[in-house]
Amino acid sequence: MTLAESYARCEKLAREHYENFPVARLVPRALRPHVAAIYAFARTADDIADEGYAATDTPSPAPALSEEARLAALREMDAQCLAVAAGRAPDPQSEWIFLALGDTLRRFAIPPQLCLDLTSAFAQDVTKRRYADFAEVLDYCRRSANPVGRLVLLLHGYGDAERFAMSDAICTALQLANFWQDTAVDWKKDKRVYLPLEDLARFGTTPEAIGAAQASPQLRECIRFNVERTQALFEKGRPLPAALRFPLSLEIRATWLGGTTILRKIRARDFDTVSGRPRINSWDKLRLLGRALLPL
Repeated sequence: MTLAESYARCEKLAREHYENFPVARLVPRALRPHVAAIYAFARTADDIADEGYAATDTPSPAPALSEEARLAALREMDAQCLAVAAGRAPDPQSEWIFLALGDTLRRFAIPPQLCLDLTSAFAQDVTKRRYADFAEVLDYCRRSANPVGRLVLLLHGYGDAERFAMSDAICTALQLANFWQDTAVDWKKDKRVYLPLEDLARFGTTPEAIGAAQASPQLRECIRFNVERTQALFEKGRPLPAALRFPLSLEIRATWLGGTTILRKIRARDFDTVSGRPRINSWDKLRLLGRALLPL
């Protein structure tokens, strides 16, 4: 496979997959292949962890991988990432991702550790269902969310600590907002709970309360507490768009507004994300796009 063919396969996956990077829709045309290369790596690793797909650019028709096999596949992706970052050739079976990924990492001097952080978070999802305290949740976000923002910044030529810190705050807040939005979804899927056990106990409730028809007053208070924590992180990242060039500044403003809108919708439900999932509708998207044209 040629390098051009590898990039083309990555871009095909980025176009057709059911999920997309939250911050990569308005990047300049010259950067799109590189965003696609990183996306293909992250998307494939996430699918291995969550769905048990084999490492291909289409869902595997074979039975889902076991937990042990998923972890082994993620370790192999780490090894391939380190190899291509150092300029070595990838395994022929996975070169459709790693030829392009290696070229992108070397061209933009991107530390491969950012990719390894992502896979470590995905691997954690395979085996971990509970979080003792908020520090554990933040550590997960540091690896599952923050690398995405840093990768996007590096592709755009930004690598300073100040912008990284603001990006980390926004990315962590986005991940947390998604957790509180999907409280019931995660419980129904595999009894996963991201609300810290320490907080649930503090407000006099348990993980099992998430399985009820609607949130109890105690669970609402726990969610409220964590929503306000999340809002504080969004506020910490608020200055970032003003420190970026267009069009990335527009994309980050829209992303910030989208995340804070989810929190607003959770508040509108009186913090009950058990009986229903707050979501952004088409009208919200139009309004957010208009607001994104103005400073935060």
